[in-house]
Amino acid sequence: MSKQGIISIAFLLSLSIMVLKFYVYFESGATVLLIDALESIINVVASAFAFYSIYLASLPKDYNHPYGHGKIEFFASGLEGVLILLAAIYISFHAIQHLVLSPSIQALDLGLYVSLGTALINGGFGWWMASYGKKHRSLTLEADGKHLTLDGWNGLLVALALGITYVTQWFWVDALASLLFAGLMFFQSIKLIRQAVAGLMDEMNPKVFEQMIAWITKHQKPEWIDLHNLRIQQYGGDLHIDCHLTLPKYWDLNRVHEEIHEFEETMSAALEGHIEIFVHADPCLPACCHHCSMADCPVRSAPLFQTIEWNKVNLALNQKHFIEQLPSPHPPSSPVQ
Repeated sequence: MSKQGIISIAFLLSLSIMVLKFYVYFESGATVLLIDALESIINVVASAFAFYSIYLASLPKDYNHPYGHGKIEFFASGLEGVLILLAAIYISFHAIQHLVLSPSIQALDLGLYVSLGTALINGGFGWWMASYGKKHRSLTLEADGKHLTLDGWNGLLVALALGITYVTQWFWVDALASLLFAGLMFFQSIKLIRQAVAGLMDEMNPKVFEQMIAWITKHQKPEWIDLHNLRIQQYGGDLHIDCHLTLPKYWDLNRVHEEIHEFEETMSAALEGHIEIFVHADPCLPACCHHCSMADCPVRSAPLFQTIEWNKVNLALNQKHFIEQLPSPHPPSSPVQ
Protein backbone atom coordinates (compact mmCIF):
# COMPACT_ATOMS: atom_id res chain seq x y z
CA MET A 1 0.00 0.00 0.00
CA SER A 2 1.28 3.50 -0.81
CA LYS A 3 1.98 6.15 1.83
CA GLN A 4 -0.85 8.29 0.44
CA GLY A 5 -3.26 5.37 0.76
CA ILE A 6 -2.26 4.71 4.37
CA ILE A 7 -2.61 8.35 5.42
CA SER A 8 -5.97 8.60 3.60
CA ILE A 9 -7.32 5.72 5.68
CA ALA A 10 -5.97 7.40 8.82
CA PHE A 11 -7.75 10.65 7.90
CA LEU A 12 -11.13 9.02 7.24
CA LEU A 13 -10.80 6.92 10.39
CA SER A 14 -9.96 9.98 12.52
CA LEU A 15 -12.81 12.00 11.05
CA SER A 16 -15.39 9.29 11.77
CA ILE A 17 -14.15 8.69 15.30
CA MET A 18 -14.06 12.44 16.03
CA VAL A 19 -17.78 12.83 15.25
CA LEU A 20 -18.64 9.82 17.40
CA LYS A 21 -16.54 10.96 20.38
CA PHE A 22 -17.95 14.48 20.43
CA TYR A 23 -21.47 13.05 20.40
CA VAL A 24 -20.65 10.85 23.39
CA TYR A 25 -18.95 13.71 25.25
CA PHE A 26 -21.99 16.01 24.89
CA GLU A 27 -24.20 13.19 26.10
CA SER A 28 -22.13 12.47 29.22
CA GLY A 29 -20.07 15.58 30.09
CA ALA A 30 -17.11 13.47 31.27
CA THR A 31 -13.74 15.22 31.04
CA VAL A 32 -11.91 12.09 29.92
CA LEU A 33 -14.29 11.88 26.98
CA LEU A 34 -13.37 15.45 26.11
CA ILE A 35 -9.75 14.23 25.90
CA ASP A 36 -10.83 11.64 23.35
CA ALA A 37 -12.73 14.25 21.34
CA LEU A 38 -9.86 16.77 21.34
CA GLU A 39 -7.39 14.04 20.42
CA SER A 40 -9.59 13.23 17.44
CA ILE A 41 -9.54 16.85 16.24
CA ILE A 42 -5.75 16.74 16.35
CA ASN A 43 -5.79 13.42 14.51
CA VAL A 44 -7.93 14.88 11.73
CA VAL A 45 -5.83 18.03 11.32
CA ALA A 46 -2.56 16.12 11.56
CA SER A 47 -3.68 13.46 9.09
CA ALA A 48 -4.80 16.12 6.61
CA PHE A 49 -1.46 17.91 6.77
CA ALA A 50 0.39 14.59 6.74
CA PHE A 51 -1.38 13.67 3.49
CA TYR A 52 -0.21 16.92 1.91
CA SER A 53 3.34 16.53 3.24
CA ILE A 54 3.62 12.97 1.91
CA TYR A 55 2.34 14.14 -1.46
CA LEU A 56 4.87 16.99 -1.47
CA ALA A 57 7.71 14.69 -0.34
CA SER A 58 6.96 12.34 -3.26
CA LEU A 59 7.52 15.05 -5.86
CA PRO A 60 10.75 14.74 -7.87
CA LYS A 61 13.71 17.07 -7.42
CA ASP A 62 13.54 20.38 -9.22
CA TYR A 63 15.61 23.51 -9.76
CA ASN A 64 14.58 25.05 -6.43
CA HIS A 65 14.80 21.78 -4.46
CA PRO A 66 17.90 19.90 -5.67
CA TYR A 67 17.69 17.49 -2.72
CA GLY A 68 13.98 16.86 -3.13
CA HIS A 69 11.04 17.82 -0.91
CA GLY A 70 11.40 15.14 1.77
CA LYS A 71 12.13 17.48 4.67
CA ILE A 72 8.49 18.57 4.72
CA GLU A 73 7.87 15.34 6.65
CA PHE A 74 9.93 16.66 9.56
CA PHE A 75 7.82 19.83 9.59
CA ALA A 76 4.62 17.76 9.57
CA SER A 77 5.86 15.70 12.51
CA GLY A 78 6.79 18.84 14.43
CA LEU A 79 3.37 20.37 13.76
CA GLU A 80 1.69 17.25 15.11
CA GLY A 81 3.85 17.48 18.23
CA VAL A 82 2.81 21.11 18.76
CA LEU A 83 -0.88 20.23 18.36
CA ILE A 84 -0.57 17.45 20.95
CA LEU A 85 1.21 19.86 23.31
CA LEU A 86 -1.56 22.48 23.00
CA ALA A 87 -4.23 19.83 23.60
CA ALA A 88 -2.38 18.60 26.70
CA ILE A 89 -2.29 22.14 28.13
CA TYR A 90 -6.00 22.69 27.44
CA ILE A 91 -6.99 19.33 28.93
CA SER A 92 -4.96 20.07 32.09
CA PHE A 93 -6.84 23.33 32.71
CA HIS A 94 -10.19 21.69 31.93
CA ALA A 95 -9.45 18.78 34.30
CA ILE A 96 -8.48 21.15 37.12
CA GLN A 97 -11.72 23.05 36.56
CA HIS A 98 -13.69 19.81 36.88
CA LEU A 99 -11.86 18.95 40.10
CA VAL A 100 -12.96 22.29 41.59
CA LEU A 101 -16.52 22.51 40.24
CA SER A 102 -17.43 18.78 40.14
CA PRO A 103 -20.05 18.98 37.35
CA SER A 104 -22.59 16.20 36.86
CA ILE A 105 -21.69 13.25 34.64
CA GLN A 106 -24.10 10.86 32.94
CA ALA A 107 -24.35 8.22 30.20
CA LEU A 108 -21.10 6.67 31.39
CA ASP A 109 -21.93 3.25 29.97
CA LEU A 110 -22.17 4.66 26.42
CA GLY A 111 -18.82 6.42 26.84
CA LEU A 112 -17.28 3.21 28.16
CA TYR A 113 -18.28 1.17 25.10
CA VAL A 114 -17.23 3.85 22.61
CA SER A 115 -13.88 4.37 24.32
CA LEU A 116 -13.06 0.67 24.28
CA GLY A 117 -14.04 0.23 20.64
CA THR A 118 -12.16 3.27 19.34
CA ALA A 119 -9.13 2.40 21.49
CA LEU A 120 -8.79 -0.98 19.78
CA ILE A 121 -9.23 0.52 16.31
CA ASN A 122 -6.88 3.48 16.80
CA GLY A 123 -4.30 1.51 18.74
CA GLY A 124 -4.09 -1.35 16.24
CA PHE A 125 -3.99 0.80 13.13
CA GLY A 126 -1.63 3.31 14.74
CA TRP A 127 0.85 0.60 15.76
CA TRP A 128 0.88 -0.81 12.23
CA MET A 129 1.28 2.65 10.66
CA ALA A 130 4.14 3.60 13.00
CA SER A 131 5.94 0.33 12.22
CA TYR A 132 5.49 0.90 8.49
CA GLY A 133 6.74 4.48 8.76
CA LYS A 134 9.80 3.44 10.76
CA LYS A 135 10.67 0.69 8.29
CA HIS A 136 10.36 3.02 5.28
CA ARG A 137 11.92 6.04 7.02
CA SER A 138 8.74 8.14 6.81
CA LEU A 139 8.70 10.34 9.91
CA THR A 140 5.22 11.61 8.98
CA LEU A 141 3.67 8.12 9.02
CA GLU A 142 5.65 7.19 12.11
CA ALA A 143 4.52 10.33 13.98
CA ASP A 144 0.88 9.95 12.94
CA GLY A 145 0.98 6.26 13.81
CA LYS A 146 2.42 7.00 17.26
CA HIS A 147 -0.27 9.60 17.74
CA LEU A 148 -3.01 7.10 16.92
CA THR A 149 -1.34 4.55 19.19
CA LEU A 150 -1.31 7.16 21.95
CA ASP A 151 -4.99 7.75 21.25
CA GLY A 152 -5.56 4.02 21.66
CA TRP A 153 -3.90 4.01 25.09
CA ASN A 154 -5.90 7.10 25.89
CA GLY A 155 -9.09 5.21 25.05
CA LEU A 156 -8.17 2.39 27.43
CA LEU A 157 -7.43 4.89 30.19
CA VAL A 158 -10.73 6.64 29.52
CA ALA A 159 -12.59 3.32 29.69
CA LEU A 160 -10.88 2.45 32.97
CA ALA A 161 -11.68 5.85 34.48
CA LEU A 162 -15.29 5.66 33.32
CA GLY A 163 -15.63 2.13 34.69
CA ILE A 164 -14.32 3.17 38.10
CA THR A 165 -16.54 6.26 38.13
CA TYR A 166 -19.58 4.23 37.04
CA VAL A 167 -19.13 1.67 39.85
CA THR A 168 -17.96 3.92 42.70
CA GLN A 169 -19.54 7.28 41.72
CA TRP A 170 -16.18 8.91 42.52
CA PHE A 171 -16.42 11.68 39.95
CA TRP A 172 -12.96 13.05 40.78
CA VAL A 173 -11.45 9.96 39.09
CA ASP A 174 -12.53 11.42 35.75
CA ALA A 175 -10.48 14.61 36.23
CA LEU A 176 -7.52 12.79 37.77
CA ALA A 177 -7.30 10.42 34.80
CA SER A 178 -7.43 13.43 32.48
CA LEU A 179 -4.47 15.04 34.24
CA LEU A 180 -2.51 11.80 34.08
CA PHE A 181 -2.99 11.40 30.38
CA ALA A 182 -2.31 15.08 29.72
CA GLY A 183 1.13 14.44 31.23
CA LEU A 184 1.69 11.49 28.88
CA MET A 185 0.60 13.64 25.94
CA PHE A 186 3.06 16.34 26.98
CA PHE A 187 6.05 13.98 26.93
CA GLN A 188 4.95 12.44 23.61
CA SER A 189 4.65 15.91 22.05
CA ILE A 190 8.12 16.94 23.23
CA LYS A 191 9.56 13.75 21.72
CA LEU A 192 7.90 14.40 18.34
CA ILE A 193 9.06 18.02 18.30
CA ARG A 194 12.59 16.93 19.23
CA GLN A 195 12.68 14.42 16.35
CA ALA A 196 11.40 17.02 13.90
CA VAL A 197 13.98 19.61 14.94
CA ALA A 198 16.73 17.00 14.70
CA GLY A 199 15.70 16.17 11.13
CA LEU A 200 15.46 19.82 10.07
CA MET A 201 18.90 20.48 11.60
CA ASP A 202 20.42 17.47 9.76
CA GLU A 203 21.28 15.74 13.02
CA MET A 204 22.95 12.39 12.45
CA ASN A 205 20.70 9.38 12.99
CA PRO A 206 22.99 7.12 15.08
CA LYS A 207 21.11 3.94 14.22
CA VAL A 208 21.31 4.56 10.45
CA PHE A 209 24.97 5.61 10.76
CA GLU A 210 25.91 2.44 12.65
CA GLN A 211 24.01 0.24 10.17
CA MET A 212 25.90 1.87 7.30
CA ILE A 213 29.28 1.41 9.03
CA ALA A 214 28.54 -2.26 9.76
CA TRP A 215 27.68 -2.86 6.10
CA ILE A 216 30.76 -1.04 4.79
CA THR A 217 33.19 -2.84 7.11
CA LYS A 218 31.61 -6.18 6.22
CA HIS A 219 32.37 -5.57 2.52
CA GLN A 220 35.62 -3.65 3.03
CA LYS A 221 38.33 -4.22 0.41
CA PRO A 222 42.12 -3.65 0.63
CA GLU A 223 41.81 -1.16 -2.24
CA TRP A 224 39.69 1.05 -0.01
CA ILE A 225 42.72 2.39 1.81
CA ASP A 226 40.91 5.00 3.85
CA LEU A 227 37.37 6.26 4.35
CA HIS A 228 36.56 9.47 6.20
CA ASN A 229 34.20 12.45 6.39
CA LEU A 230 31.22 10.07 6.16
CA ARG A 231 27.98 12.06 6.46
CA ILE A 232 24.39 10.90 6.24
CA GLN A 233 21.44 13.27 5.84
CA GLN A 234 17.81 12.23 5.78
CA TYR A 235 15.24 13.87 3.49
CA GLY A 236 11.95 12.22 4.38
CA GLY A 237 12.30 8.61 3.29
CA ASP A 238 15.45 9.31 1.22
CA LEU A 239 19.05 9.34 2.39
CA HIS A 240 21.88 11.51 1.09
CA ILE A 241 25.37 10.15 1.83
CA ASP A 242 28.74 11.68 1.02
CA CYS A 243 32.25 10.64 2.02
CA HIS A 244 35.93 10.71 1.05
CA LEU A 245 37.45 7.44 -0.19
CA THR A 246 41.22 7.04 -0.49
CA LEU A 247 42.36 4.88 -3.42
CA PRO A 248 45.82 3.98 -4.80
CA LYS A 249 47.37 7.05 -6.38
CA TYR A 250 48.77 5.12 -9.36
CA TRP A 251 45.34 4.08 -10.64
CA ASP A 252 44.12 5.78 -13.80
CA LEU A 253 40.83 7.69 -13.92
CA ASN A 254 38.87 4.78 -15.43
CA ARG A 255 39.92 2.42 -12.66
CA VAL A 256 39.04 5.01 -10.00
CA HIS A 257 35.62 5.54 -11.58
CA GLU A 258 34.89 1.79 -11.62
CA GLU A 259 35.93 1.37 -8.01
CA ILE A 260 33.81 4.29 -6.83
CA HIS A 261 30.84 2.88 -8.73
CA GLU A 262 31.29 -0.47 -6.98
CA PHE A 263 31.67 1.28 -3.63
CA GLU A 264 28.44 3.22 -4.20
CA GLU A 265 26.57 0.04 -5.12
CA THR A 266 27.82 -1.56 -1.92
CA MET A 267 26.57 1.34 0.18
CA SER A 268 23.21 1.58 -1.59
CA ALA A 269 22.46 -2.04 -0.63
CA ALA A 270 22.95 -1.35 3.08
CA LEU A 271 19.52 0.18 3.71
CA GLU A 272 16.07 0.08 2.16
CA GLY A 273 14.73 3.01 0.17
CA HIS A 274 16.35 5.50 -2.16
CA ILE A 275 19.95 6.40 -1.28
CA GLU A 276 21.86 9.15 -3.07
CA ILE A 277 25.64 8.80 -2.72
CA PHE A 278 28.48 11.18 -3.56
CA VAL A 279 32.05 9.94 -3.17
CA HIS A 280 35.10 12.18 -3.29
CA ALA A 281 38.20 10.23 -4.37
CA ASP A 282 41.50 10.97 -2.61
CA PRO A 283 44.93 9.64 -3.68
CA CYS A 284 46.89 7.72 -1.07
CA LEU A 285 49.84 9.39 0.71
CA PRO A 286 53.13 7.85 1.91
CA ALA A 287 51.79 7.95 5.49
CA CYS A 288 48.96 5.64 4.41
CA CYS A 289 51.43 2.81 3.83
CA HIS A 290 51.59 2.08 7.55
CA HIS A 291 47.96 0.91 7.56
CA CYS A 292 47.49 -0.12 3.91
CA SER A 293 47.03 -3.87 3.37
CA MET A 294 47.25 -3.87 -0.43
CA ALA A 295 49.55 -6.60 -1.71
CA ASP A 296 52.17 -5.99 -4.45
CA CYS A 297 51.85 -2.22 -4.28
CA PRO A 298 54.40 -0.69 -6.70
CA VAL A 299 54.72 2.59 -4.79
CA ARG A 300 54.81 1.35 -1.18
CA SER A 301 57.32 3.37 0.85
CA ALA A 302 56.86 1.66 4.24
CA PRO A 303 55.69 -1.77 5.47
CA LEU A 304 52.27 -2.40 6.95
CA PHE A 305 52.52 -1.58 10.62
CA GLN A 306 48.96 -1.76 11.90
CA THR A 307 45.50 -1.87 10.40
CA ILE A 308 43.02 0.74 11.54
CA GLU A 309 39.51 -0.34 12.48
CA TRP A 310 36.81 1.74 10.84
CA ASN A 311 34.30 2.91 13.43
CA LYS A 312 31.77 5.69 14.00
CA VAL A 313 34.44 7.98 15.44
CA ASN A 314 37.16 7.94 12.79
CA LEU A 315 34.82 7.57 9.81
CA ALA A 316 33.03 10.80 10.74
CA LEU A 317 36.26 12.82 11.01
CA ASN A 318 37.19 15.07 8.11
CA GLN A 319 40.76 13.78 7.86
CA LYS A 320 42.62 10.69 6.72
CA HIS A 321 43.43 8.04 9.30
CA PHE A 322 47.03 7.95 10.40
CA ILE A 323 48.63 5.78 13.03
CA GLU A 324 49.60 7.91 16.00
CA GLN A 325 52.47 5.67 17.05
CA LEU A 326 54.65 5.04 14.01
CA PRO A 327 57.23 2.25 13.94
CA SER A 328 60.70 2.97 15.27
CA PRO A 329 63.67 3.36 12.88
CA HIS A 330 64.47 -0.29 13.62
CA PRO A 331 61.13 -2.11 13.31
CA PRO A 332 60.74 -5.60 14.73
CA SER A 333 61.72 -8.49 12.52
CA SER A 334 58.09 -9.64 12.26
CA PRO A 335 55.87 -6.65 11.58
CA VAL A 336 52.14 -7.01 11.94
CA GLN A 337 50.65 -8.38 8.75
